[in-house]
Amino acid sequence: MNDYITIIGGGLAGTEAAYQIAKQGIKVKLYEMKPARFSPAHSNNNLAEIVCSNSFKSNLHTNACGLLKEELRKLDSLLIKIADETKVPAGQALAVDRELFSASVTSQIKNNPLIEIINKEIGDEIHLEELIKDSIVIITTGPLTSESLSKEINDLIGSQKLSFYDAAAPIVTKESIDFNIAFFGNRYEQEKKKDETEEEWENRLKTQDPSYINLPMNKEEYENFVTELINAEVVTLHNFEKKEIFEGCMPIEIMAKRGIDTLRFGPLKPVGFDDPRTAKRPYALVQLRQDNSQGTIYNIVGFQTNLKFGEQKRVFSLLPGMQNAEFVKYGVMHRNTYINSSLLLDETYNLKSNSKVYFAGQITGVEGYVESISSGLVASLNAAKYFKCIKENKPQERIVFSKYTMIGALSKYISTQNENFQPMNANFGILPELEEKIRDKKLKYQALADRALTYLRSNICQE
Repeated sequence: MNDYITIIGGGLAGTEAAYQIAKQGIKVKLYEMKPARFSPAHSNNNLAEIVCSNSFKSNLHTNACGLLKEELRKLDSLLIKIADETKVPAGQALAVDRELFSASVTSQIKNNPLIEIINKEIGDEIHLEELIKDSIVIITTGPLTSESLSKEINDLIGSQKLSFYDAAAPIVTKESIDFNIAFFGNRYEQEKKKDETEEEWENRLKTQDPSYINLPMNKEEYENFVTELINAEVVTLHNFEKKEIFEGCMPIEIMAKRGIDTLRFGPLKPVGFDDPRTAKRPYALVQLRQDNSQGTIYNIVGFQTNLKFGEQKRVFSLLPGMQNAEFVKYGVMHRNTYINSSLLLDETYNLKSNSKVYFAGQITGVEGYVESISSGLVASLNAAKYFKCIKENKPQERIVFSKYTMIGALSKYISTQNENFQPMNANFGILPELEEKIRDKKLKYQALADRALTYLRSNICQE
């Protein structure tokens, strides 16, 4: 094996990974196809180019992304340090001068004597299989991975495990659902049987499988919801997304425009359910499906949407039982290349089928700038440790971050098997619950943040 680690992709995850590896005295070969070729969303020659918002979200510890940034600061993240240095006024948020940010990252990486930047596209002259044969490889090519490299990644991981767009439904916390209206249960298993008494049926409902939460609707509630849904504002797609985005599914707002009863015969069909409040079949019904192993977050089944985030909050909160819903992730439909990490990766972002391959960034299913940086840091620390183990002829060792930290919770989420896996951003819903119940949301989040930073200090001491 060669005396360097290969990184493919010079975005946020890739440059953070390159820095962390070089910091440990290990050489890096960083492949970036710009300026030889640009993705549809990129336009300048710099590394770590920010193509959407210039905001890295809140700096407050009572915000999940704020906590994640603080964890990264304590781990000497290069990109968070540069973001702090290039910040512009944005209240409690960390927003950056995007040109100054990417120029500064580029300068740091280019001037590092242990990092060699190679401006070539993988899949053209150089192939992924050859790189893996010669070195440990971290793939960090982001949501717009080139067609040639996507094909080679698909060959590496197997068919049906690589997605080319993200059509995800909103996700809410279980504790924010009103169970005076909502109830647990799977279709048909929850209907009152002819030979059951009311008491027997109610007792059976109390032991229903918690995999699904159901929100029954009457006619007035349903028709009001549909009216608001079809008149809500939607996100304008990029030109390169318009031809492919709706091939796999349809946004719920488009479906609703096909007729007032369309949703009742689709994702909101009430068949197989009785409303425990009336013992009758509801007019329509929304299902929420458990989205993590702890059962703390649920996605709204069939609600892939292109509505603006504010509109999602407004319209979906009209659903019975959702009036106080806490959204940890809004629905999206956009161009996004990502792998099914829940089947493919472990908690260090290492490919289970090949210990020499790591993935990082949005291609793993983490969403957001800071989340991508986090994955690049974890993957690089583990790639560097494995590199040293190989050189010293020792078994592979791993650095696994505690599930009580935001860094660890993200890596655990993307590596836990989930047949309905979809990309996720940092949120308090993926952290294990506190032992004590705290009603005040701000105090609860502060307690979760304090616990996370305590476990992070322990993690650092153990490494």
